[in-house]
Amino acid sequence: MRRSEVLAEESIVCLQKALTHLREIWELIGIPEEQRLQRTEVVKKHIKDLLDRMIAEEESLRERLLKSISICQKELSTLCSELQVKPYQEEKEITVLQLEKDLRTQVELMRKQKKERKQELKLLQEQDQELCEILCLPLYDVESSSVPTLEELNRFRQRVATLKETKESRHEQFVSIKRQIILCMEELEHTPDTSFEKDVVCEDESAFCLSLENIATLQKLLQQLEIKKSKNEAECEGLRAQIRELWDRLQIPDEEREPVAAIMTGSKAKVRNALQLEVDRLEELKMQNIKQVIETIRVELARFWDQCFYSQEQRQAFAPYYSEDYTENLLHLHDAEIVRLRNHYEVHKELFEGVQKWEESWKLFLEFERKASDPSRFTNRGGNLLKEEKERAKLQKTLPKLEEELKARIEKWEQEQSMAFVVNGQKFMEYVTEQWELHRLEKERAKQERQLKNKKQTETEMLYGSAPRTPCKRPGMTPNKPGKMNTTTMSSATPNSSIRPVFGTMYHSPVSRPPPSSKAVATSMCSGKKTPRAAQLRANKENMELNGSILSGGYSGSTPLQHNCSIKSVASTYSEFSRELSKASRADATSRILNSTNIQS
Repeated sequence: MRRSEVLAEESIVCLQKALTHLREIWELIGIPEEQRLQRTEVVKKHIKDLLDRMIAEEESLRERLLKSISICQKELSTLCSELQVKPYQEEKEITVLQLEKDLRTQVELMRKQKKERKQELKLLQEQDQELCEILCLPLYDVESSSVPTLEELNRFRQRVATLKETKESRHEQFVSIKRQIILCMEELEHTPDTSFEKDVVCEDESAFCLSLENIATLQKLLQQLEIKKSKNEAECEGLRAQIRELWDRLQIPDEEREPVAAIMTGSKAKVRNALQLEVDRLEELKMQNIKQVIETIRVELARFWDQCFYSQEQRQAFAPYYSEDYTENLLHLHDAEIVRLRNHYEVHKELFEGVQKWEESWKLFLEFERKASDPSRFTNRGGNLLKEEKERAKLQKTLPKLEEELKARIEKWEQEQSMAFVVNGQKFMEYVTEQWELHRLEKERAKQERQLKNKKQTETEMLYGSAPRTPCKRPGMTPNKPGKMNTTTMSSATPNSSIRPVFGTMYHSPVSRPPPSSKAVATSMCSGKKTPRAAQLRANKENMELNGSILSGGYSGSTPLQHNCSIKSVASTYSEFSRELSKASRADATSRILNSTNIQS
């Protein structure tokens, strides 16, 4: 049983006890029955009125609760619709009082959410308006009266964040461009004359509208100023180059150049004006010294002709170079020609430098070839011979590669320019082929001269004997006493044992010779004019020269060659010639070292 029911029964018992107690009192007092009835009616009325009032109050409470529930339900439905959330689901089997409390709590919570969303929307709208005014963008389209959804608020937040980033980016760009514009204006000594320029330079940075149009206008203004600045710098640099050129042509001393050094940097208007004045002064001085200037230009022309490998015909094609009528027109012709040549050299500088490198390598190659045919180099004891052979072998490898590279580059250049690349009036590859052919012919000529010389010397020695030579002293050997011959020498100098083997084994000349005369040999040996040692040394030397000429690429036939001097007589390819030359060089070096060892021993 509920406690309220128990209390109700206890109340009834109390009321009965109270009425019983009243009746006992009335009885003791002796109140008549009628008065007892009246008094009981009064008690009844009081009790009933009290209970009626209590019931009325509770009924009123119940009605208020129901009314509050109804109001809360309606408001809650409206809030759910405005906040775009799911309708509130009431709990089942719940009392009126609890339902009213739950509904009231939920309504208060949704009211708070609505208020917060409204406040955030207002704040975002204010930020959006401020950013849009700075960036010159339209406002975000959202209804202020309605309650924004969470998704709308999120999109609004992202827009505001993007606008803030855009503002920062454009502000940094604006500050950077503004700084460059101010520097350019200072360099150009330019004062802002338009309203836009004044807004950029003079106004507060925060007040400047950072629209895309304004940023583009800023960039355009900066570009115009930079073009003007570059133009001024180029003009000033051209004036400086002209001044330096006039200084060199007029041979102005350094003490006269120092006062102008202050204006040799910068591109401001006053600097440009000062440079122009100096150019005018030097031009006037140039006209006064026109002959000296023309001669200076001619020296420079000759230098460029050498660098561009001009032939004599190409040099003579510029007739003013040889004129002695020193006029202003002649000076202008020389100026135009030097400008043309300078531009021509700069455009084809890589090719000319490659040809120059080949020329230097070719001269070094010829020098090595000359040294290779010199027998006196074997007397060197400092190790230079081995070093020279290594450098020579390295050059024989790099020279063909350089020629191939130049050939490819020249072919590409000729295709692009639709003209031949000429060196000294001749196509470069023809020039290279001709140089190799001349080198080959020179080697063959030198070889034939050596063979002819050796032949004549041998015939002379066979007929008349060799010239006496002073024997050299060697450590460890006992010199012969005067008037007395060495027994070893005499024993080895007999005609049958020593003299014939010397001539038979040492001389391998391709030229046919008559057999040596035993009488002449004996006379020579007996007279003391020639010793077997001297004959052996000379024969070794002759052999060394012959072997050196053959291994260096000469012809080893028995009869002199008949040569055709045309370029077509060169080997089919340079690669074959290079390989044969490398093999001959290595064999030549080995032969020379062996012969040198024999001579020294």
